[in-house]
Amino acid sequence: MRLNKYLAQAGIASRRAADRLIAAGEVRVNGLVVTAMGVDVGENDAVDIGGDPVSAPEAAIVYLLNKPKGVISSASDDKGRRTVVDLIRDRRRLYPVGRLDRDTTGALLVTNRGELTHKLTHPKYGVKRRYIAQVRGQLPREAAGNLKRGLRLADGMKVRASIKLLDRRGGMFLYELVLTEGQNREIKRIFKHYKLPLMHLHRAEFAGLHVDQLAEGKYRRLRPAEVAALSRLVAGGQRQHPA
Repeated sequence: MRLNKYLAQAGIASRRAADRLIAAGEVRVNGLVVTAMGVDVGENDAVDIGGDPVSAPEAAIVYLLNKPKGVISSASDDKGRRTVVDLIRDRRRLYPVGRLDRDTTGALLVTNRGELTHKLTHPKYGVKRRYIAQVRGQLPREAAGNLKRGLRLADGMKVRASIKLLDRRGGMFLYELVLTEGQNREIKRIFKHYKLPLMHLHRAEFAGLHVDQLAEGKYRRLRPAEVAALSRLVAGGQRQHPA
């Protein structure tokens, strides 16, 4: 494993910050200062920074949580509100993979891997997200085509999605939306564009993982094969496409 990745996965710093530590001569491997980039280290190597030993990185840990309403998508909250990390009985340092708004429910990953978090949330990797939206009022007929081609919002942001009507009950309409770019609050902004009140939003699936079998507030740890599949999904930066 590259030294900068080793330091990042050990929770010392990001890869870029680790590169700066290495270049500054602050990192030693087996007692020798290392300033060259691209040095590999293994589990039997002793790494320290300024004489303080660096513990070997933990194995990748990923939880799939069915986030309940009213919980903050953060590792901590300065207002003392309950966070998604509070729901998971694991004392290791964990981070949510992206965010769901406080009133949004559904699939959210929580992990100890910062690099995996970055890739799964970066628009260039095009990770698939599937949502169920309950809306008061019906979208115009042209909305599906506009979203497929790319809908330009008032602030200039362009959003793409596939969308289909699932159900209608009185004045309430249930839509399924599949997106791959993960831009900030994009679904809420889509319905705001069409002047339709969004009553509830649920993320049913993220990166091929769904919460159909998880009650709200419950979670499960991903199996090693599932973690490996997530890593492969973003390894080449190839985009997924809405169904």
